[in-house]
Amino acid sequence: MSKPGIHTLGELKQNGYTPLGIKDELRKNLVKHLADGQSMFTDIFGYEQTVIPELQRAILSRHNILFLGLRGQAKTKMARQLVNLLDEYIPVVAGSPLNDDPLVPVSAFAKELIAVKGNETPIDWIHRSERFAEKLATPDVSVADLIGDLDPIKAANLKLSLADEKVIHYGLVPRSNRFIFVINELPDLQARLQVALFNILQEGDVQIRGFNLRIPLDMQFVFTANPEDYTNRGSIVTPLKDRIGSQILTHYPKSIELSKLITQNQAKLSDEQKKIKISPLLSDLVEQIAVEARTSEYVDPKSGVSARLTITAFESLVSSAELRFLTNKAAYTFARLGDLYGAIPAINGKIELVYEGEQEGPSVIAQNLISMAVRNYFVKLFPDPAKLKRKKENSEYSVIASWFSQNNILDLLDSESDKVYASALSVVDGLEELVQKYHPKLSESEKFVMMEFVLHGMAEHSLLSKNKLMEGVSFKDLFGSLMGQGLSPE
Repeated sequence: MSKPGIHTLGELKQNGYTPLGIKDELRKNLVKHLADGQSMFTDIFGYEQTVIPELQRAILSRHNILFLGLRGQAKTKMARQLVNLLDEYIPVVAGSPLNDDPLVPVSAFAKELIAVKGNETPIDWIHRSERFAEKLATPDVSVADLIGDLDPIKAANLKLSLADEKVIHYGLVPRSNRFIFVINELPDLQARLQVALFNILQEGDVQIRGFNLRIPLDMQFVFTANPEDYTNRGSIVTPLKDRIGSQILTHYPKSIELSKLITQNQAKLSDEQKKIKISPLLSDLVEQIAVEARTSEYVDPKSGVSARLTITAFESLVSSAELRFLTNKAAYTFARLGDLYGAIPAINGKIELVYEGEQEGPSVIAQNLISMAVRNYFVKLFPDPAKLKRKKENSEYSVIASWFSQNNILDLLDSESDKVYASALSVVDGLEELVQKYHPKLSESEKFVMMEFVLHGMAEHSLLSKNKLMEGVSFKDLFGSLMGQGLSPE
């Protein structure tokens, strides 16, 4: 309900306020959202036909929820946005440690205050943005942290027995009464702590230290977890999993277009960086790197490849281009395919390697992922060299390859100006014609990026030799390279 000018329990009763549990509150507002055609989430893409309908059914069923999926699948983000389905404001007994509903108090504090002051009991209001609590499961979390404990110092100061509810120091869970409460990485929570959640989930109450006390809490629990076989650190105990109403499996984007939409939405670019033109080809290659990583034999499939890889790789791609402009004191123009190699540090930290990958080294694996992305995406835009060879057809790439066979070498340096970059690509016979044939509607900058892409693609399909330089890349004839001529790879 909206926040009215109500400050006492008597005014609240006169206003016709009716208590509503948080699960019913979420259900009521979801029904309204669906009737009005409103979206549940902002900046969540690719779940419209999978995760979101399952989540809607869970809310309509008044279930506690477990989001189960690999890292970087927006599990926590969805949990945090559930507050949008709460009423704008709810009334609470002023000063209550458990956010007591004035008409359904659960704490000793609120009950005594109402007994003394009656209709003059002061009322506060909590906005829905404040009705969210989150705890990351770590090994050092204790039952006292989550549930609470008896406070002997408080008992001594108040001269009360330890059997008195007033001596309880409430933990995070009771203090989140009438909130959405999220526990991230649930398998990392010690088994004895998971057991402590049994009563809260099933009976909706909490017991502290075996103290004969029951506090009926009203909470919406949301848990997040990676698949249980992801790590040896722990798992979700079966009785707890049994008490969670709905387990919803999340997933990575099912297409490059969806993945690109997420990256573009989440990438943090400055106003200056937004002036840099990013060819759609480069955006697609960033997403293709993640596709390759998720199928690579060197990357641990149990770990997954987070969407953060493409986000940070895209940001690094833009920054790599920006660094060139700043170094050359040049106006911002467009990013090149070579700028992808500036994303290697971002890729390194986003992939968890198996033993063989560790032996190769993360930087080598990151370069290989870029190479595989170029190789596999190349055949989506140009004829597959392998198929042309099998059919014994005249290769689309023969003119380009012939130019390099005449002892021509092309060096593309990261620091060179746009003019030098374009001139270098333009001297290669047949290169511009091939791009114009298959992609005639490209802008001038996109055309040169595509021309560089052709050279990288030909190298990945063994039609040219490509050698990584300290500050760029060198292309030359494959046969000449095999004969030991030209530059050596670093």
